[in-house]
Amino acid sequence: MLTLRVFDPPMCCSTGICDAEPDPRLPRFAADLAWLESRGVRVTRYNLAQEPGAFVEHAPVRRLLEQWGQSCLPVLLHDEDVAAKGRYPTRRELARLFGLSEESAG
Repeated sequence: MLTLRVFDPPMCCSTGICDAEPDPRLPRFAADLAWLESRGVRVTRYNLAQEPGAFVEHAPVRRLLEQWGQSCLPVLLHDEDVAAKGRYPTRRELARLFGLSEESAG
């Protein structure tokens, strides 16, 4: 099964809309993840503020945090390989990562 694990920086929720200064990229990224799931990709998200154990359990994420601190977040793992760090990729980039049709990526 195709899998993507997203390790978010600490925030109130995955959309970040209740933060003092919401990041407009977060709702778009949430929609992109829903799009991936609708195409058969299993997506799991972890929030550093709520699930710090997950950041320790996954060695690539733990190493990045040790080296770069929270500036490396978000980290995206495709299986156990780092697919992106320090930014949220676009839907087109996610489509390429999973070999999905870019025409449907919008």
